[in-house]
Amino acid sequence: MRRHAACTIHSSLEKAADPLKIKRHPQSLPSGLRGSVAALGNFDGFHLGHQVVVGEAGRLARQMGVPLTVVTTEPHPRSFFRPGDDPFRLTPFRERAKLMEQFGVDLLVSMPFNRTMSQCPAQDFVRNILCDSLGLLHVVVGYDYRFGKGRGGGVNVLAQMGAMEGFGLSVVEPVISHDGADSEVYSSSLVRDTIRRGNVRKAADLLGHWWSISGRIRHGEKRGRTIGYPTANLALGNGLHPKYGVYAVRVVLDGEDQVHEGVANLGLRPTFGTNTAILEVHLFDFDGDLYGRHARVDCVEFIRPERTFDGIDALKAAIAQDSRIARERLADPQNARSKFSSPRLDAYLARQPDALASIR
Repeated sequence: MRRHAACTIHSSLEKAADPLKIKRHPQSLPSGLRGSVAALGNFDGFHLGHQVVVGEAGRLARQMGVPLTVVTTEPHPRSFFRPGDDPFRLTPFRERAKLMEQFGVDLLVSMPFNRTMSQCPAQDFVRNILCDSLGLLHVVVGYDYRFGKGRGGGVNVLAQMGAMEGFGLSVVEPVISHDGADSEVYSSSLVRDTIRRGNVRKAADLLGHWWSISGRIRHGEKRGRTIGYPTANLALGNGLHPKYGVYAVRVVLDGEDQVHEGVANLGLRPTFGTNTAILEVHLFDFDGDLYGRHARVDCVEFIRPERTFDGIDALKAAIAQDSRIARERLADPQNARSKFSSPRLDAYLARQPDALASIR
């Protein structure tokens, strides 16, 4: 039986500068990464509620002098069980891993969610994965965390198994978003609904970071360059489709520190009669070849819904107007890029000096 986490508290540990390690199969875990504190969950979007769960795991990991681990699955179980659903993912794996690394996570265990995983009983998941493969000392979860075949496992199962196997458990109760007179629990569903309404600025408040669309820039029909507004085109893929329309955006290209401002149209381009949603981004004051590069497009503020124009002249006039508005919105101090810096464990612990999770 393993020694309970509460009995293995060490001095505070400074965050290591090593890059995030990603493992798909925990059975092959190096011995140096065993015996960590782990946050369990899907963490789609890595919103402010998720940051509390991972932040509390990080607090304990530092106190105990062990690595901070996140355990999740890919794809999202909903994609496995309901493949015909509309795209719903807030954050593709690549961007989610980057957010975890910036936060200070040492190890991301992202197990394949397949038929075998879907049929794994909750007790077997705890014993085989959390204990035998990862050797966890302590587990941190949200109050509504479910796992195992038929979602048969939850906080009670983790508490019972922890008592038998010798690992500790901390549970984070609902984290509330206070927006004026409204109070709502932070959740990925709340963020999705907000983005589907086009309110990406409120979504950033819920996430604690700008919501973005990422992908590789591909060749389009090159209409934009013929009218003086060349665009970088990104497919939406399996990511969430926000409200169609025009947005003020910021773009970061892989391999660059520079941030490019621009205006983007997201939708079906009804003027040209297309039926496939695409993101077309016009970068201000940019001259260069973008094809084939990976880009992250931060959606800062919604400008107007998508609409049909009578001709090219009307379209050009609308783009010029949209560009002026986008520049104004991006210059607004409330939309400053620094308004939402990348979530980091140090910042979380400074904001929350006292633990928000109850040990069970």
